Amino acid sequence: MQIPLQITLRNIAHSDAVEAAIRKRAAKLDRYHKHIVSCRVVVEIPSRHKQQGKEFVVRLDIKVPGNEFAINHDHHEDVYRALQDAFGAARRKLEDHSRRRTGLVPLAAEEPIPPS
Repeated sequence: MQIPLQITLRNIAHSDAVEAAIRKRAAKLDRYHKHIVSCRVVVEIPSRHKQQGKEFVVRLDIKVPGNEFAINHDHHEDVYRALQDAFGAARRKLEDHSRRRTGLVPLAAEEPIPPS
């Protein structure tokens, strides 16, 4: 990545383990798109009052030349599972974008319409 990773933890005590997990997963995103300009990660516990366990929300903002992707994953009771799901979705978005950019996957608008 050309710009450093930005990590924000809201309503969560600072955790080196969570930050390390985020950094590890963010570093792997370069495998799927070589031109990532920036990546912002927000992990939070919403201020909703609940009777049972905490639910984590993970938001990713990833910028590549010409595009920006926003990934939101809500309602996971395990912060590491929430990170896994969010970064998995980011990986799929980056792979799709990379394929479209290189022409390996035609855009839906460019597909020929069959004659009737």
